[in-house]
Amino acid sequence: MTALPPQLPLRDELFLLGHDDDTGQLHIHRQALALGLAGAVLIDLFLAGRVAFDPAVGDDQPGTERRLWLRLHEPVGDLIADSALSSIRYARPAPSLRGWVRGFHDALYERTRAGLVAGGILRHQQRRRFGGLARTDRYLLLDVKWPVVARARLHYIATGRNQPDNHTAALAGLVTTLGLLNHLYLADDTTVLAAQLRTIAEQHYQPVRDITAAVDAAVGDLATAAYR
Repeated sequence: MTALPPQLPLRDELFLLGHDDDTGQLHIHRQALALGLAGAVLIDLFLAGRVAFDPAVGDDQPGTERRLWLRLHEPVGDLIADSALSSIRYARPAPSLRGWVRGFHDALYERTRAGLVAGGILRHQQRRRFGGLARTDRYLLLDVKWPVVARARLHYIATGRNQPDNHTAALAGLVTTLGLLNHLYLADDTTVLAAQLRTIAEQHYQPVRDITAAVDAAVGDLATAAYR
């Protein structure tokens, strides 16, 4: 029996699904993906029991005014996750959920990509054209198994082949919210697929749903700002 590769952090899987496997091209706007990455970092910390939300604030407005606090201050040994913990620990006042997602997404795209390069999952390719006057940077997969396995897990839970685990259910919510399903080729009818994955995501823990809603709201704010 072939062993499955180890599961990547949620942010890394989302980053890979946000790009074309062959060309490395983005499927969606870079800032929108970065907001999704921030949500993914926070979801991983919640699922690990590291962060929680103030139940006294914003219960009537999920994903907006709930405030973050730490259950555990100790580092986890991951540079991005540990910087997220520090940003919550030392924030005064305690950050709101949507405010934290907006603030933490800055440079998160580049930091996540750098981590994937350092981990041997992506490789940096630089091409020069026009006699060296123009330079093109690409980041390509060294092994396509990583996004393939992530897509397979999404397909299996959508079709009922597997029961959704916390990690994959959260990934389902994020890819649906970010509009990535049309690029993942999981099924012929993406409308039905989106409904199936959204239903699974809506059965997740309320804080995970709140984080996904905060990402959705922040992406909506980004789109509104583009038309001003």
